[in-house]
Amino acid sequence: MIRGLRPLLRGSTYSGVLFACSGALASLPLLPFALLPAAWRSAPHGVLVALVLLAWAALIAAVGLARTTRRVLVVCARRLLRVPLPDPVTVRRPARSPGLAPATAAPAPAVPSGADRWRTPLWLLLHVALGWTAMLVSGPLLVIGLALPGNWTGAEAGLNLYGWSLRPGNGWDSWAVALICVLLAAPGCVLVTSALRWLAPRLLGPSAAERLALAAERELLLAERNRLAHELHDSIGHTLTAATIQAAVAGEVLSADPVAARAALRSIEESTRAALEDLDYVLGMLREEKAGTAPTRTLADLPELLDRLRHAGAVVEPELSGDLAHVQGTLSRAAYRILQEGLTNALRHGAGGPIEVRVAAGPDGLELRVVNRTGAVAGGGKGQGAFPTSGHGLPGLAERVRLLHGEIEAGPDGPQHWRLEVRLPVRLSA
Repeated sequence: MIRGLRPLLRGSTYSGVLFACSGALASLPLLPFALLPAAWRSAPHGVLVALVLLAWAALIAAVGLARTTRRVLVVCARRLLRVPLPDPVTVRRPARSPGLAPATAAPAPAVPSGADRWRTPLWLLLHVALGWTAMLVSGPLLVIGLALPGNWTGAEAGLNLYGWSLRPGNGWDSWAVALICVLLAAPGCVLVTSALRWLAPRLLGPSAAERLALAAERELLLAERNRLAHELHDSIGHTLTAATIQAAVAGEVLSADPVAARAALRSIEESTRAALEDLDYVLGMLREEKAGTAPTRTLADLPELLDRLRHAGAVVEPELSGDLAHVQGTLSRAAYRILQEGLTNALRHGAGGPIEVRVAAGPDGLELRVVNRTGAVAGGGKGQGAFPTSGHGLPGLAERVRLLHGEIEAGPDGPQHWRLEVRLPVRLSA
C-alpha cells in the first residue's frame, strides 16, 4: 500500500506531467498548417478529421528529425523525468600526432540505420499524445477537484455517468466529490510519467549504432593516450635518469675539475630543455588543446643522445652501419625512442662498463641492439636498484615494436650482460 503511494509523493511524477503537457502545447503552432486539408469541404467530416490528424502527426514527426530537437528533448527529459540519458553521440576521428608511432587501423564510425533515425520522431509523437491525454483527462479532474470544495467559484458543477448524476452543493458532498476527482487525476499523472520514463531510454537513449560509435571513439582515445604515455615515459624518463647521473658527476668533480662540471651542467640544461618541449606537447594533447608541432627525434639525433650519455660518465661504444639517412618518418622516430629506452635502462640498472650500441640499416630491415653489464658496481656506484622501476619500459617497447610489425628480444646475454635487440622491417617506413 505504501509502495503504491510513493509515486504520488514524488516531485518527479508531477514534473513529468509538466514535461508531457509542454510537449502537447509545443505542438499547437503546427496545428494551423495541419488544418489545410479542412479546405476540402466536400469530404465527409470523419475523413477531414483523419486527414488533419495525419497531417499534424506528419509535421510533428518532421520536427523530430532535426538533431537539435533530440538534444533539447534529452536535456528536458534528464531534468524533468529524472532519467539518466547521455548526450547524443558525435563521432569525430582524433587527429593523428605526427610524432607518434602509427596505431592500428581505426574502426569506421557506425552509421545509424533507418530505424534509428525514426526513434526521435516516434518519441515526439508519443510524447505529444501522452501530453494531450494528461491535459484532457487528468487536467479537468484536477480543476473540478479544486473548484468543488465549498463551491467557492459560485458556479454550478455536476457529474454525469451512465445516467447517474450528482450535483453537490456547499456541504460535505462537494468535498467528497473533489477528493474523488483528485484521487482519480493522480493515478493518471503517475501513468503518464511512468510511460514517458519507460520510453525515454528506449527512444532517446543511445542506439546500438551510437554505442558502437562511442566505443570506437573511446578505443581511439585510449590508444592515442597510450601512445602519448609511451612517448612521455621514453623522453622524460631518459632525461631524468641522465640528469640525475650528470648532477652527481658534476658534484663530485666540481672542485677538482670545474671544466668537466660545467660541461655536465650544460648537458643537463640541454637535455631538460628538450624534455620540456616533449612534456608541453604531450600535456597539450592530453588537455585536448590545439597541438603545436610535435618534437621529432629521429636517428639523426642519435649522436646528440650518445653525447649526453658520455657527459653522464657512461662509456658508449657505438657501431653504426648502413645508410641511416634512408630510414625516414615513423620508423626513424620509433628507432630513436627504442634506443633511448634501451640506453636509459642501461644507465639505471647497468653495472658500469661500456654500453654497446649497434644500429644496422639493411635493404629489408633495421636492427637495433643495446648491451650493458649487469651485477654489482665496484666502489658502490650507481647500479641495479639505484633507480626505481615502473615496469612500463619493456612492455611499452614491445607494444611499439608490435605496431611496427617487428621483433624484440630482451634478456640476459651471458652471466654479466643484458641485451636488448629489435628488428624492424624497413618497408613499413613512411
